Amino acid sequence: MTAVVVLVAAAAVVGARLNAAGHDILLPFPPLIAVFRPHLGPITPVVVGIAVTGVLLGPAAAVRARWRRLLFTGYAVSLAWTVGLALVDGWHQGFVDRLTGSDEYLHDLPRMGPIGDFLAGFTGRILDFQPDSWTTHVSSHPPLATLVFWALDRVGLGGGTWASAVVVLIGSSAGVAVLVTLRELGAEAAARRAAPFLVLFPGAVWVGVSADGMFAGVVSWGIALAVRGVRRGGRGGAGLATLGGVLLGATLYLSYGLSLMVFPVAAVCWLAVRDRSDRAVTVRRWLWVVAGVAVVAGLFVASGFDWFEGVRVLDVRYYQGIATTRPYSYFVWANLAAFCLSAGPAAAAGLARAVGRVWPARVLRPRIVARRPVVAVISLAAALSVVVADLTGLSKAETERIWLSFAIWVLVSTALIPRRSVRWLLAVQVLVALGINHLTLTYW
Repeated sequence: MTAVVVLVAAAAVVGARLNAAGHDILLPFPPLIAVFRPHLGPITPVVVGIAVTGVLLGPAAAVRARWRRLLFTGYAVSLAWTVGLALVDGWHQGFVDRLTGSDEYLHDLPRMGPIGDFLAGFTGRILDFQPDSWTTHVSSHPPLATLVFWALDRVGLGGGTWASAVVVLIGSSAGVAVLVTLRELGAEAAARRAAPFLVLFPGAVWVGVSADGMFAGVVSWGIALAVRGVRRGGRGGAGLATLGGVLLGATLYLSYGLSLMVFPVAAVCWLAVRDRSDRAVTVRRWLWVVAGVAVVAGLFVASGFDWFEGVRVLDVRYYQGIATTRPYSYFVWANLAAFCLSAGPAAAAGLARAVGRVWPARVLRPRIVARRPVVAVISLAAALSVVVADLTGLSKAETERIWLSFAIWVLVSTALIPRRSVRWLLAVQVLVALGINHLTLTYW
């Protein structure tokens, strides 16, 4: 907890000095991409009410509720929390207009042309300073992200309102998918302990509304369905596992950076196989998941889009812009400060305990190695994704939203927080979210 405060404070002070010295880091309110503007909204009392109720009643309710009721209630509260935080900034500024800016996906929909040409020629328009260059967000992601909003428009759900609604509806479900995954891995008690932290996720500030929130929902459900299908087996299990693979494959074509979700996926795969008498059968069932991923990849390859070429060209585009003026020496650690604000200090407290569950076991208590906790393995795998993403230097700033998919899985570690500390750490989580939302105006 103290380390998080020091890290965030240092990032704020050093970032402010870089701004004062004239360095073009484009962070008006470091370490976040936001501007300092204290404000209230008509819905502020409602959001505060959700926070207070969640802190006071959430932990006990999560333990006692029937499982299905926990999932439905958790989703409803998460959705209300996310939408409420967004609406503090107003209906248009906080919700409708978030995805309609000149650097957003909706801006380029009229420029797409026929879908076949769009996909086949997508990488040719990634580089900047061309007459037909894609805007920032379209060029920075594989084409499926843009195709989602194109599809909404084609079925009559065009415009910022529908786009934002779909993003929030999917993004707010990510925590529920995590709960489903934990239960399938035999960790229902841990899921119930982590539920309040997943529901009152500080990153909800950016889930409402940025497309990265939607990405978090897609990849989380991909993992959840894959595990459920593998564990169930049979035709029904094969269908669920394949569907999970399709969602995981779709994730690769929503965001290049989410290829690093391979670490949590590998952790979940290992956990699903371990301690089972039919290990060989379970391993073979994961081929259903692989088949789902392959279907998505095959469709894009057939359409003419080369994922690896997209990554190569995007790397060039990245350094055509602000990445050249954002110093790696600052962002390699300031990124983590922004991430800590998104995941919340409770994630750091949980991760510290996760490390304690795994590392001492190896050295001091070898017998425990055979039964490493599900929570520790998953959360540390997600943390590894964050570390690798950070060290690549391909995420300089804005990690409070870019790494939402990692943050929701790192929060699994909150199941390890002692009961006596749960309520006050949950209070800190909601205060972080409310503080950011009411003291600043975020760009997403």
